Formats: sequence, C-alpha cells, structure tokens
Amino acid sequence: MAVSTVLAGARVVLPTGIVENGRVIVENGRITGAAHEDTPALDLTGHWLVPGFVDMHNHGGGGASFTSGTVDEILTGVHTHRLHGTTTVVASFVTGDTDFLGRRAGLLSELAEQGDIAGIHFEGPFISPCRKGAHDEALLRDPEPAEVRKLIDAARGQARMVTLATELPGGIDSVRLLAEHGVIAAIGHTDATYEQTVEAIDAGATVATHLFNAMPGLGHRAPGPIAALLEDERITVELINDGTHLHPAALELAFHHAGPERVAFITDAMDAAGFGDGTYALGSLAVEVKDGVARLVEGGSIAGSTLTLDRAFQRAVTVDRLPVESVVQAVSANPAKLLGVYDRVGSLEPGKDADLVVLDADFELKGVMRKGSWVVDPQVG
Repeated sequence: MAVSTVLAGARVVLPTGIVENGRVIVENGRITGAAHEDTPALDLTGHWLVPGFVDMHNHGGGGASFTSGTVDEILTGVHTHRLHGTTTVVASFVTGDTDFLGRRAGLLSELAEQGDIAGIHFEGPFISPCRKGAHDEALLRDPEPAEVRKLIDAARGQARMVTLATELPGGIDSVRLLAEHGVIAAIGHTDATYEQTVEAIDAGATVATHLFNAMPGLGHRAPGPIAALLEDERITVELINDGTHLHPAALELAFHHAGPERVAFITDAMDAAGFGDGTYALGSLAVEVKDGVARLVEGGSIAGSTLTLDRAFQRAVTVDRLPVESVVQAVSANPAKLLGVYDRVGSLEPGKDADLVVLDADFELKGVMRKGSWVVDPQVG
C-alpha cells in the first residue's frame, strides 16, 4: 500500500511561479500528482512551501569538518545542515597535501555513492598565494593538469567542482581537463586580470567561487575578474549571504547584474555552523569563531562562515528584499542544475524526490522533508 502525504494550504513556489493555497502530494518518497480522496492532509495555511536547499560549497557543520572528520562526524555535519533545510550538500575540502586529499576523496566518494552527499568540491590547493584567504600557503600548488587529474581520479567519479586560480601555470589546461571530465571548473582565490578571466571562461570555466571574496576588487581601469564573471552568461556566481562576507550593495549588484538564473547562494560553512563559538581547525590552520564570525587566529582573515541556507534565504527576502521566486532559484534550482541533479531535486515537480522546506510567514524554518521523511516535523495545522 502506497504511503501518501498531502501538504495543503501553503503558498507553493513552483518553477512557473507561486501557487496560493497549493497542494503538494508525496508518495513513497517522491512528489506525485494525485492522491486518494481519503488521504489526510497536513494544513500548512499561512506557510511557504519551497524546494529543499542545495549547497554546492560547504566545508562542514555541527562541529565536524568534511576535510578531516571521521565518517560519523561527516554525517553529523550533513545532518546539521539538513536540520536547516539543506537536503542536498556537496562536501568541500580546504587546501591540504595532495596525497591526503586523495585519500579523503576516496573516503567521501563512498558517502556520495550512498547518497549521503552530492559529491566532492576541491577548494585548493590550486589557488593563488596572493588570494589564499584561510588556506595554508605552504601547501598551495600550481594547477598542473597531472596534479588535478590525480585528485579527480581519487574521487572515483564523485568530483563535482574544483576551484582554481586559472592564471597560474597549468590553469587553462586544467580548466579544459575538468570540462572534458564533466567536473565544474570554478574560478576563485584568484589574482587574475580581466583578460585572464575571459580566457579561462572561454576554456570552459562555469562558476565563480564566492564572488568578490578572495579576488581583486572591481576597478575602473583594471576591472579584474569580477567584471568578467558578472558579464558572461556562461558563469554562475556563488554568493555568501551572511551579512559578513558581502555588503548588501555588493550582493544587490551581483544578483541584479547576473540575474536570478546565474546566482547560487552557498554557505562556505565550516565546523562551527549550527554548533557555536569557539576555537576550531580549518585544515591545518586555527580558527576563532566569535559572535558567529570565523576568522583565522593568525592574521584575522575570514575563514569560511557559520551560515546555514535557511538564514541566507530569510536574509535575502527580508533584508535584501529579493523576490521569493528568485531566492528559490538561487538556493535550490540553480545549484541543482550545475551539479547535474535537477532531474531529481531543486524544484517541486512530480517525479522528483520529495525534498522540501516549510517556512512560516516570516521565513523562519518550520519543517524539512527529505525523500518523503520529515527531518524537521513542522508540527502545524
């Protein structure tokens, strides 16, 4: 006997727009188009129903690091973000020794094969020492294609994205290599000029790693990478909407210049997300988290975030005044499309996994469903 759930009365955000007093029917873990007449309904009147969030750049949470944690710790980090609406998460590594990263990729590939994570993102070691941010400079390497190939091979088909400073020796050839293997080449932690950035895009780069952060600022004579990344329709720009990484005016500039189809909200979260202030390790570097802001103990650089995507969503609507439909694109549909999983997640459509989030009228998270099971029971109606 099929197990059905009817979610009724909410404002449902679909790819075609907002449906007032909508109904979403879940059966055996998937969204369907019909239910038996006697199926009981959960009344979500006064709430929003949106797709589960997709985070394509996330280093950990719940006190756990995806770069160095045990399997159980990694699953704790994944669950922490699910409690905040992220039903699909890519595990991001920070810079490390390439042999170490290769071993870690092998371990996490098993979790990806099981469906616990949606793949692996290598943020480093192929980044610029000039724009290293919270990465250990001693472990940085030029993006030589042979070195890049070692890491994507170690991930056993589960590498989803590699962040590169494409102006470094081997950078353009590595972009081509990644494109050939179906791995996203992301431009980030870069000191590239405008012209060098255009060359990388033409070679196959498709993502800007946390636009504005860890790259030269926008200049009127030397526009740098930001102008090239914003103007090119082939690029999706990551934005960290936590109120710390970006001034609201910078976020508005990026969002409205790129358009809602080319923005992906990410967390860039580290261990402290969903856990609290304190001292942590980010790769080989010590991090102090105070009032929810993570900074390196030595030097004070911002070291990832403690953001969760429910907070990014709420801030985008209530502070940045972005349309709800556009925020749903940025937090669900766009990253799902980039990762190649939009056939399963990223929107509320029949046949897709029943991954969804219930928000109240103030956009506070009230419920999370993943594959038809409540991770956070809304307890409403």
